[in-house]
Amino acid sequence: MKKFNSAVFASLIISVSTFALAHNEQTHAKKTGPVIKEQKEWGIAGDAKAVNRTVTFTMTDKMRFSPEKLEVKQGETIKFVIKNGGKVMHEMVLGTKKDLDEHAAMMVKFPGMEHDEPYMAHVGPGKTGEIIWTFNKPGTFDYACLIAGHYQAGMVGKVAVVASK
Repeated sequence: MKKFNSAVFASLIISVSTFALAHNEQTHAKKTGPVIKEQKEWGIAGDAKAVNRTVTFTMTDKMRFSPEKLEVKQGETIKFVIKNGGKVMHEMVLGTKKDLDEHAAMMVKFPGMEHDEPYMAHVGPGKTGEIIWTFNKPGTFDYACLIAGHYQAGMVGKVAVVASK
């Protein structure tokens, strides 16, 4: 009989407890109440009244985003309108390559994992979602669909944030 490692079990519970299990083909319910603004390396949740421009993205079952690249100015607040033109669930998650790699690996281990952060949108087939994000740090960041297999198939894109002068 294998020995039970309580430290490994506890860390697994902690990492999974930040997510509810239930991805499947359902859209996630929007959180009620105010968005918690947490500074990330790639920016911070934006306010609808501060939106500088709206960019529409389409996700397809060919495991691609359109557009695949976006350039924004540092300090710009973007409203991403994300359309799922496919027949399966897709999502758009903003982040660094390192963060997306780590999250994608977890999604492979726990494909039913549900998560709801202001830098991600889960969009059911034929539906539309949105993200409002302020890019307050210059650099090149990523977006991806982290549903198991989609990221690995190349469902990724880049956001270049040009430093303000």
